[in-house]
Amino acid sequence: MEEFGKSRQEYLAKFLELPNGIPDSDTFRRVFEKINPSELSSCLINWLSVEREKRSVIAIDGKTICGSKNTEHKAYHVISAFVAENQLTLGELTVEEKSNEITAVPELLALIDVEGAIVTADAMSCQKKIVEKIIEQKADYTIGLKQNQPALYQDTEDYFKEYAKEMPCEVTLDQGHGRIEKRSYRLLTDIAWLEQKDDWCGLQALGMVTSTVTEKDETREYTRYFITSLTDIKEFADSVRKHWSIENQLHWCLDVVFREDSARARKDHSPLNMNVLRKTALNLVSQMQSQFHRISKKKLMFKAALEPDLFVKIIFNLQK
Repeated sequence: MEEFGKSRQEYLAKFLELPNGIPDSDTFRRVFEKINPSELSSCLINWLSVEREKRSVIAIDGKTICGSKNTEHKAYHVISAFVAENQLTLGELTVEEKSNEITAVPELLALIDVEGAIVTADAMSCQKKIVEKIIEQKADYTIGLKQNQPALYQDTEDYFKEYAKEMPCEVTLDQGHGRIEKRSYRLLTDIAWLEQKDDWCGLQALGMVTSTVTEKDETREYTRYFITSLTDIKEFADSVRKHWSIENQLHWCLDVVFREDSARARKDHSPLNMNVLRKTALNLVSQMQSQFHRISKKKLMFKAALEPDLFVKIIFNLQK
């Protein structure tokens, strides 16, 4: 940061007051160690002022910042709420370990506005208090179902094994890089027979997704189950597909584009504040990427480092 500032000092002086020049690296380090990450995140989200579609999909999932571990604390695990449609991190919360996600998700939901949206999460968040919180905040949900809820999972699996072939389904087909994936979505809205129905706030349907993947002349098939407050099969299918955006468009980019797991910031709040900055930068770059034909995020960032005018255009989200 210090070296970049020095190389662009004359240009940056057009926007910033720099009476003492560019701060040195120790000053940057101390600042990021002391800033409250939640406050920084809140300020930057307000500054981005990205308009979110009311019926957007908000995917919730956690990621461990592997390089943040030191002698005083374990590696930080950050739970993010990610808007799939515009690649915006709506909020984040830090927990000490992945197992603490269960109690942290309701806290994260309390910090953000999800009204009218569809909240998605993996099976770890398949908890009664979490779905109750989602419904309380006037949102819908699609949440993975696995054997951490054994009775509900068994009843769901048994029903679909018996009757799935008789049910209508929505089919999607994705091809690319020598891989073909066919997904069949089924949604069961008649769940009056389900003993646990009233235990789960807002539960309207059970879902099943069967994926058939063909790659290098090898075909494999696997099935996933879901609980959901949705009753439209197209909305259900869309929410399941978009949940993976938090892995593909957020976590993957943090690891590959920003090399987050190799980052050396470890002390106090610095790894968490850098995580907030990376997510903000990712959103800004993603919004600008549509103006460039077939250019990766990494190349666009490199191009911005070389061209000050493009850098400022991205920072201030000047689309024209």
